[in-house]
Amino acid sequence: MALIPPVQPMLAKACSELPPARALPGGVAFEQKPDGYRALLFADLEGVLLQSRNGASLTASFPEIAAAGRALPVPLVLDGELVVAHEGRLDFGRLQVRARRRGTGARLAAKEVPAHLIVFDVLDTADGALLNEPYRDRRGLLEELFADGVLANRSCSARPRPTGRPRRTGSTPPGALPASRASS
Repeated sequence: MALIPPVQPMLAKACSELPPARALPGGVAFEQKPDGYRALLFADLEGVLLQSRNGASLTASFPEIAAAGRALPVPLVLDGELVVAHEGRLDFGRLQVRARRRGTGARLAAKEVPAHLIVFDVLDTADGALLNEPYRDRRGLLEELFADGVLANRSCSARPRPTGRPRRTGSTPPGALPASRASS
């Protein structure tokens, strides 16, 4: 992996109207903005770091996310939104409370009010940084990681990998443990 924390994530930009589909080379993509904390997950053989958008470590506050990162079968840097759900809705207040806990308090909170990382981009793999790759290629790789079981999410609807695009995940062992099982 090439990226070394802290890394400044690409941030959303508010617009008064949607740009036309051909406004940018390669097209335009839109993502929903969940009510959470922007976070980058660095996971490799040396360890795991959950980094806030400001570069601070959130790892100790979210041990279930760290455990999922340690269970990944390949090195990855993932960009996403850290959220906590309560009664079927995202609850930013509970996320803020979770972020202040460490040690035993964080481990107990992880069981009572588990956090989730909604991943929307892949920034780095064992093959190197992807920041200069087109978003559609990074998004295709993300969908491939879900389809192959490297990343797991019950609500994900991944599309099949387009033919002719090279794999960028290093060697994935057959039957690799999906990250969601790490916190079970």
